[in-house]
Amino acid sequence: MGNVEPESGRAERLLAAQARARELFDEVAARGLVAPGRTERQVSDAIRDLAHEMFGVERHWHKRIVRAGPNTLHPYDDNPPDRLIGDDDIAFADFGPVFEGWEADFGRTFVLGDDPIKHRLLADLPRIFDAGQRHFEAHPDITGAELYAAVGRLAEQAGWSFGGPIAGHLVGEFPHVRIPGNKIEYYVTPGSDQPMRRLDHDGRVCHWILEIHLVDRTRAFGGFHEQLLDLG
Repeated sequence: MGNVEPESGRAERLLAAQARARELFDEVAARGLVAPGRTERQVSDAIRDLAHEMFGVERHWHKRIVRAGPNTLHPYDDNPPDRLIGDDDIAFADFGPVFEGWEADFGRTFVLGDDPIKHRLLADLPRIFDAGQRHFEAHPDITGAELYAAVGRLAEQAGWSFGGPIAGHLVGEFPHVRIPGNKIEYYVTPGSDQPMRRLDHDGRVCHWILEIHLVDRTRAFGGFHEQLLDLG
């Protein structure tokens, strides 16, 4: 197997990658890149270019997502048509930049305008993420299916629906796509019945992303918040 990086080093590198992703998204907000009059694709390309400008990022391990308005209802696997961002929109970005061979997976939501319901959703996203993380910490043997059910209940208690078929996945050294066959146990989703605290197929500690996708189907919008679950 060659030289295997100690677990402390793996955790440190994943946290460092996330710190850079957080810095990237802070700069996205500071520069006002998510703005009315731009298409989702234009914003996605601007964030891609900013990642290269700031950190020399050359690749993203999954497709770059920027969605606004009704497109925010769509889960990851969908590919809704490119949309022009409006004055009173809600939008989210989900990026997987690779920093020096290590994956980040980071998602944040942006509200344009003063709609109080959209701002309530924006506030609930990190709150429900934190509650899901506490639930994970409090249940040492929790499975992916059990965590998915828990965050779904948290969403409903806050008055939202959970928008995605998964609520997270493994993360680690690039390429993440080495997960064999994209098996269900590598996701936070119904049917994922192995304990999340385990070793992966290479004998390394599993590290997880938690993603919270809240939607209001009646009003046709949603939001997204994603980052490391078990580190930081």
